[in-house]
Amino acid sequence: MTMSPPRIDEPTPADMEARVVRYADLRPCYNAFIDTRTPGSEAKENFTIIGPGVSENPDQHVHITEPHGFNIGGARQPPGCVNSQHSHNTAEVFVVHTGQWRFDLGERGDDASLFLAPGDVISIPTGIFRGFTNVGEDTGFLFAVLGQDDPGRVLWAPDVFEMAREHGLVLLETGQLIDTVAGQSVPEGARPMPATTPEQVAALKRVSADEAGGFVWRNDECPGTYATAIIGEAGPLDWDHGFEVDRLDIKTGEALEITPAGAAEVVFVHRGRLDVHWPGASIALNEGDTISVPPGLARTFVSDDGCVAYLVRR
Repeated sequence: MTMSPPRIDEPTPADMEARVVRYADLRPCYNAFIDTRTPGSEAKENFTIIGPGVSENPDQHVHITEPHGFNIGGARQPPGCVNSQHSHNTAEVFVVHTGQWRFDLGERGDDASLFLAPGDVISIPTGIFRGFTNVGEDTGFLFAVLGQDDPGRVLWAPDVFEMAREHGLVLLETGQLIDTVAGQSVPEGARPMPATTPEQVAALKRVSADEAGGFVWRNDECPGTYATAIIGEAGPLDWDHGFEVDRLDIKTGEALEITPAGAAEVVFVHRGRLDVHWPGASIALNEGDTISVPPGLARTFVSDDGCVAYLVRR
């Protein structure tokens, strides 16, 4: 298991590099969930960048284990690949890094559909079935934020269990995924997760297309200022998440000084190159890279060619 990076008041470049997850170094899991052998879903990649996420595979690699008060993950899918209908008990936010995506709400995905492009942000409230599909022509990547250190487990739509059984996957009550095709068997005394009941489905919220439109912040709404609040009291998606998300637009050759925070912050580079400076040292980040900045560290963000990044804080 990856060790948590140290919390250091005066970090060296090596210390900070230990807090960076490079896009090129991301380690995917191809069977993180019960639907990953269902036709149309079998090619998706799941990433747990900071924290365990909601993966059902105990072998999923976690890049940074240090608790942040939220989880950071990612999903990479080729064209046409589907993430099946499910709901969450904590907040779930996606930033579209690459690709064209459709998010479908409701048990069968027919309550409302939302189309998102690079730079768009969507926050789907808890207790709503959601699924998403890469509807573009190229492989797409979603940067994900989940609420709390332990985001719990997902609740799958009933038909997901039916399709999984047909393809040899069994989800246990403990949240562990058993792959019978790979020779695994249900441990003695363990019980399969019961399929979601009609009563559980009825207890979830259903939303109209108009309501669903309020779950999205569009890239073309960005004023282009240094920092734009998206998630949190100052942003348009202002219901309780347990974390905040800001967009940072750093112009060519300009510097953005960030006030030290009392908790770790996470920065995900969406476009361009970002240089992070702190007293006596710096580190360079490229598109798709993620960094966890330790609490209390004064730093300045600089970009020689312009940069767009998203900052997450508790």
